[in-house]
Amino acid sequence: MNGAARKDIKLGMKVSIEQKKDQRTEALTEGTVEDILTNSATHPHGIKVRLSTGEIGRVKIIHD
Repeated sequence: MNGAARKDIKLGMKVSIEQKKDQRTEALTEGTVEDILTNSATHPHGIKVRLSTGEIGRVKIIHD
């Protein structure tokens, strides 16, 4: 499942995000969602979130 729809992302779930600095490398950072920063229902590049570690990026993968 990708992270383009806000309704699919809940606080406390495990996700992989792409940080701004990693956009060209395609490196992903895994963590737990602390805040959802995107207000719109969808975003073509992924919903922007803040992880519990403080890292910010767009959700690329939602882990079960």
